[in-house]
Amino acid sequence: METLEFIIYPDGRVQEKVTGIVGSSCAEVTAAIEAQLGQVVSQEQTSEYFAQTDTQPLAATNQATFSEW
Repeated sequence: METLEFIIYPDGRVQEKVTGIVGSSCAEVTAAIEAQLGQVVSQEQTSEYFAQTDTQPLAATNQATFSEW
């Protein structure tokens, strides 16, 4: 499940936490929100950011060897 969590501090800072999105696509999801919020001061990637999605199909390769005597 994809979730966006926002913590708004009394001084106006907003902390955003994204979970459930694998890879760098979380940046695409949050770009419009961050543009409306203002200047991004820092970013910290989680392990989900560095994980790879399982979208590439697995290919089995067979190699036959023939020899002539």
